Amino acid sequence: MNKERLYDAFGELIYALAMADGLIQPEEIQALNSILKGHPWASQIKWSFDYEASKSINLQDVYKKALDTFTQHGQDEEYAYLIDVLEKVAKASDGIDKNEAQFIERFQKDLKENFIIEMEKRQLI
Repeated sequence: MNKERLYDAFGELIYALAMADGLIQPEEIQALNSILKGHPWASQIKWSFDYEASKSINLQDVYKKALDTFTQHGQDEEYAYLIDVLEKVAKASDGIDKNEAQFIERFQKDLKENFIIEMEKRQLI
């Protein structure tokens, strides 16, 4: 899997988080732009975020698509960066609300579970 698809999935997941409370706040956009400055794939991540926002796709579908991409891609140190971005975007508008906190916790749990399942599959083959 190429890096472009990985960073598309970052944008998708950040979009889903920003919509977890029902609306993308201007503060979340500002935080995202600020956080991404200097990241080599910033434009790809932001493009993907903007694309998802323009399409108003079902959040569960966006989440599943991103998670599937991460599973296919495998482990990557960039996931720590992604979680940091998610937390900072969530905090940007009046702190992390319940839906955003649950979203981040669910993502971390799902990511770990998918990697464990994937590792188990590879050991059985």
